[in-house]
Amino acid sequence: MPQKPVLIAQISDLHIKPPGSLAYGRVDTAAALVRCVAALNAFGPTPDFVVISGDLADTPVAEEYQHLQRLLAPLQLPFAGIPGNHDSRELMRAALPSAAYASPSGPLDQRIEIGGLDLLLLDSSVHGKPHGQLDAPTLQWLEAVLASSSDRPALVFLHHPPFLTGIGHMDRQNLRNAADLAAIVRRHPRVQRIATGHVHRATFATFAGVATTICPAPNHAVDLDLAEQREPSFKVEPPAFHLHVWWPGEGFGDVVTHQVPIGEFDGPHPFFGKDGKLL
Repeated sequence: MPQKPVLIAQISDLHIKPPGSLAYGRVDTAAALVRCVAALNAFGPTPDFVVISGDLADTPVAEEYQHLQRLLAPLQLPFAGIPGNHDSRELMRAALPSAAYASPSGPLDQRIEIGGLDLLLLDSSVHGKPHGQLDAPTLQWLEAVLASSSDRPALVFLHHPPFLTGIGHMDRQNLRNAADLAAIVRRHPRVQRIATGHVHRATFATFAGVATTICPAPNHAVDLDLAEQREPSFKVEPPAFHLHVWWPGEGFGDVVTHQVPIGEFDGPHPFFGKDGKLL
């Protein structure tokens, strides 16, 4: 009988503001998170864990993290978050004090074991800057954690993508030292997926020989302006989250990533009638 898969839901770029405030004067990010939490709670089969890959708050100020705590309270699944460029390490550490941080200060790196799977959460935030950088302690920690096992598959999460998307104003904010991450990943084949956020769009690439994703947001999407014809802009497109499914098996098993829309949709409807024939 096949072993049960491990389901890791990923949400990203929540951008929670103080109660009553709208992001960019238009987007109710709190209401978007309420809908997202409801979708996660209702999803079947139940995800084993939720990773929030950065930009939990927007400004950031303590009031935003307090609001975030209230909005996440109904979530019935275990979760962990890593900072994005809109976050504060200190405020986030205070808001989520029970997280398994790798050190009592500095970057909010975390290792989480879910069955036979390792989740490695990397803090790519740079204080006061929009771009990402994995500092020396994080790179050293990642190397040591990956070297601690040769047979456990690992999913690596961080906020800033290590590859170009073609959206110029976002690419100027991506991970600046992607080559350092690539060198580590290539030394450790147990890395089976790299999952990021920041761009608010579902995007897929290969980085250092590993399938790499960008998670869509529950609120608004960065405009897909590959020709740079417009000022940096956003659209309110259908919200979604990512579901990473790992099946144990030969070698490091198999990982597949699904995009899951948030909302109510018609169906499901059967393909076949009671007589077994295609309708």
